[in-house]
Amino acid sequence: MSHFPKNFYWGGTVAANQCEGAYNEDGRGLIKKDFLTAGTHHAPRCYIYKTVDGQVKRASGFGEVLPKDAQLIIDPNEYYPNHQGIDFYHRYKEDIALFAEMGFKMFRMSISWSRIFPNGDDETPNQAGVDFYRSMFEEMKKYGIEPLVTLHHFDTPYALEKKYGGWHNRQLIDAFVRYSEFCFNEYREYVTYWLTFNEINNELMVTHLIPDLPKEVTQQAYQSLHHQFVASAKAVQQAHIINSDNKIGCMICGLVSYPLTCDPKDILYSQQRMQNVFYYSGDVMVKGKYPHYAQRIWHDLGIELTITAEDLDELAAGTVDMYTYSYYMSNCDTTHEGVEKVGGNFSFGAKNPYLNYSDWGWGFDADGLRYSLNELYSRYGLPIIVTENGWGQDDVVEADGSINDLFISFHGVRRIFCLSFSRIFFSQ
Repeated sequence: MSHFPKNFYWGGTVAANQCEGAYNEDGRGLIKKDFLTAGTHHAPRCYIYKTVDGQVKRASGFGEVLPKDAQLIIDPNEYYPNHQGIDFYHRYKEDIALFAEMGFKMFRMSISWSRIFPNGDDETPNQAGVDFYRSMFEEMKKYGIEPLVTLHHFDTPYALEKKYGGWHNRQLIDAFVRYSEFCFNEYREYVTYWLTFNEINNELMVTHLIPDLPKEVTQQAYQSLHHQFVASAKAVQQAHIINSDNKIGCMICGLVSYPLTCDPKDILYSQQRMQNVFYYSGDVMVKGKYPHYAQRIWHDLGIELTITAEDLDELAAGTVDMYTYSYYMSNCDTTHEGVEKVGGNFSFGAKNPYLNYSDWGWGFDADGLRYSLNELYSRYGLPIIVTENGWGQDDVVEADGSINDLFISFHGVRRIFCLSFSRIFFSQ
């Protein structure tokens, strides 16, 4: 292929809880991420909380379980990245203008649930939040930019979490569907591409990667995910009723794994790993039912889910129109002992001897994107959107002002999208 297809979208991605800032302005309600501090490769981001007896403690933001009586606090001596973000809330017009100047034609962004409904289930919406997103969409329309909107990007209103305990409580299903319906109606003249939950399988990764998690934590994670599946399916159905032009997608964290060796045990182990953390969510949301291997996963983990007949009907009726996922790296699985391991968030397993790794333990693998695209299209046969893709490392500015690592990343991306069947591609 020597040219881009005409219906191919170049774009970029942001998330409300990461870019907007203004976390306590114009009526926005709090989310749990507002309490998450900054971190480094050696010191993970954490939550600071008070216990019932007044002690101030810290818990890692990656998988550590907070006590039930924990009261999250904001320490004025700590830095909280999303409190300011990139100040997109105040500077979105100039940012969108720069976005258009780069030639991008699709902008993936998210709506902050707590900016629309500060407590998650308010009787009336927060008009300042409603107007903010309408103004954003007007700005995109001015430049001919198509929005792709995520309804939930790790930002459940904190008031709902305190009220119901989180997504393991079924009450959040109807609250999310009501919020989704409002957005579908309010912004129907601007938006026809929607995603329900960002990286919906993210929680599963924690349960499979952190050893010796309490059984109740794993049970709660899978029950919460089931409720999100049902909420998504119900939202998809409403989106199609409200506007027949709406296209709704799942969004999956692309946890791509290879067997480290040709040992059949490694191959089987890698296959199961992909089922456990990658395919599980997509299979439910695309095919409308739990895959055959779900029973094996639940049995191995020793958990039992509460799944009603009505839930199964909703899943079957609310399948997505497109498959979207993030891809940053690949991982290697092995049953062998004594192999070199990788370190870093979202990376796991054995080190791949054929890849270069960043200081953060991420393996640079452009071919893994092409591999996953082929696997996913064969599995689902739906239009595919790569909604997040990138490479994190220290930038070195050369004497002439160029940054060579950007060229390397772009070269890999350009080659892959030319050869793949992907209809739409984003580079974050």
